[in-house]
Formats: sequence, structure tokens, C-alpha cells
Amino acid sequence: MSALRDAAVAVRENAHAPYSDFQVGAAIATESGAIYAGCNVENVAYPQGTCAEAGAIAAMVAAGERQITAVYVVAGSAMPVTPCGGCRQKLAEFASGGVAVTMATTGGIEQVMTMAELLPGAFGPAHMEPSS
Repeated sequence: MSALRDAAVAVRENAHAPYSDFQVGAAIATESGAIYAGCNVENVAYPQGTCAEAGAIAAMVAAGERQITAVYVVAGSAMPVTPCGGCRQKLAEFASGGVAVTMATTGGIEQVMTMAELLPGAFGPAHMEPSS
């Protein structure tokens, strides 16, 4: 877990957050043991920014991996920040319901929840099957 935490903390420093000044770092581990990291990238046109979790997922997919085994998200806030709704769905695409998601502050407070706890009733591939 320390390597995952270290990657998230380090990449957070690279966040581009000139509008909110709210830097977020995320790191994900995969079945191969690799760690992929991402940071938030804001844009002056607010909806066009990218969340840290999405950046980490993009790096993982670009490397040819598809299965998340652990997630760590860190922000400089008073309490751990959960992934936004969109990122919860993005994580659920590649992580089973039992995958642990650790949310942390730069001050060291951590909260751990599973993907199923973060996104109960997640929309998944079974929803895409035609009705009988």
C-alpha cells in the first residue's frame, strides 16, 4: 500500500489546478503489480477538466492493462475526498465490487471503502444485454 500511496502523493504535486487550487492525486494498482498514477488537470472551461482517477485509468489502459486491484486517492482537504460520481463509474469499469478504494488527506487521514460501497447498483455490462 505504501507504493500506491507514494505514487498518489507524488503525482498530486503535478496537478494543474490554477482555478480551484485543489490538487488531487490518484494511483491504481493492477493484477500485474504495476501502478499507474494521474492528477487532476483543470481547464478554464471548467467541465473540460480531467479528474485524477480518469488520468490514472487512461495511463493503465494505454499500457494495455484492464483490471484494477486497488485505488488510492489523496487531496489537500480536511477530510478524505471520495471520487466523484463519474469517476466511480469509470473505476467500476475496471474494478470489481470488492476492490478497496483508499481516500486520504495530505495530513494522513485515510478512509477505505470498497467499490460496491462507493457505487451500489453500478451500471455494468449485464445492463447492455438485450431483454428476452
